[in-house]
Amino acid sequence: MLFQDLKLIEPILRALKTEGYTTPTPIQQQAIPIVLQQRDLLGCAQTGTGKTAAFAIPILQLLYQDRLQHKEQKTIKALILTPTRELAIQIDESFAAYGKHTGLKHTVIFGGVSQNPQVDALKRGVDILVATPGRLLDLMNQGYVHLNHIRMLVLDEADRMLDMGFVHDVKKVIAKVPAKRQTLFFSATMPKEIQQLADSILYKPEKVEVTPVSSTADTIQQAVYYVEKSDKKALLAHILKDKEIKTVLVFTRTKHGADKVVKDLTRAGITAEAIHGNKSQNARQRALNNFKSRTTRVLIATDIAARGIDIDDLTHVINYELPNVPETYVHRIGRTGRAGADGIALSFCDHEELEYLKDIHKLIAKQIPVEEAHPYPMNVERAAAKKAAEAPEKKPGQGGGKKRGRGYGRSDRGRGSSGKSSTGSAMSGNAKHGGNRGKRRD
Repeated sequence: MLFQDLKLIEPILRALKTEGYTTPTPIQQQAIPIVLQQRDLLGCAQTGTGKTAAFAIPILQLLYQDRLQHKEQKTIKALILTPTRELAIQIDESFAAYGKHTGLKHTVIFGGVSQNPQVDALKRGVDILVATPGRLLDLMNQGYVHLNHIRMLVLDEADRMLDMGFVHDVKKVIAKVPAKRQTLFFSATMPKEIQQLADSILYKPEKVEVTPVSSTADTIQQAVYYVEKSDKKALLAHILKDKEIKTVLVFTRTKHGADKVVKDLTRAGITAEAIHGNKSQNARQRALNNFKSRTTRVLIATDIAARGIDIDDLTHVINYELPNVPETYVHRIGRTGRAGADGIALSFCDHEELEYLKDIHKLIAKQIPVEEAHPYPMNVERAAAKKAAEAPEKKPGQGGGKKRGRGYGRSDRGRGSSGKSSTGSAMSGNAKHGGNRGKRRD
């Protein structure tokens, strides 16, 4: 199937051709016709599936066709709510790319920067508004944003909004939007609270489900490196000696950890910048732009800051620290291997993270191959025995301990005995960190 098979209008097809897009991804194939029929949509899709275009393209087409008929003044007709500033900016960039020949006006608003340029853009009139919940409510309360003409509402990354505590803000916004509207709801996962929110705002929705969160793209080659915590910085520098690795996104669990990795890499002569919540918006955007232009080779990010980062030709993702929530692993490595391209995901695992790795294996239903040929190996059996020895001793008659929750952001996961870790098989020669693995297919 090609984009022209989706009955798209010429101005959009021309823009897609300029961007080099000819074949829609599965979610685009399914979602675009539903949205063009003006039906509500419930989309369950993880990052990297092309969902931004799946809603941006049909929104542009519907608003363009409507404007040809009514020629009305510029009022906000489509609102896209998204949890992070980076994701909001990139969604706005997508509207700019796909809608460059439509004449429709769009803008993006988010916190952490002066509101004045955003207010000026709103005063000039926009058809499409991309916003984070906090800044949107703020400008609504000041009287700069009016939602009484909204015809299309998009909630993107709804599960992340729940995770970040934005659900109540989202409900406040929805209360100000006309009941008669088209609503598009996207979430990578469907916890109970998100399903309840979807049920409350969608009207007879069509459901599109693409690549469940428990799966990783087949185009992403994965490997795990068992390494002592103290050797991680040396291992990272060793891997980055491979000049074939042009760009790499590195994940840490904390903001402090991200800054520390930047310092370690800088000392090793490797250009690196960090992106996380403690950075100013200007600093975050500058780091992202430097990474996109390859001025900076390595971008270190925390999970929330990285949500929505969409980098063309990103060949490598490295988990410097494994996430304590297994679903996060899928989101992280989904930054590479996007839209059917090849990608490489490497993970460092110290003895404290063996339980996290075990949870990841269980979620993705396969073993991540082990890379044994590196200069900083960890003795896995000894590490597992050490972890078992550190576990609290059970009292006579005591059961198996408290059952671990699956909630987001838990910091107590992985405590206690892990038992012997599954090691999988060593990677073949062409599946190591270097070589030609990073080349993407056209």
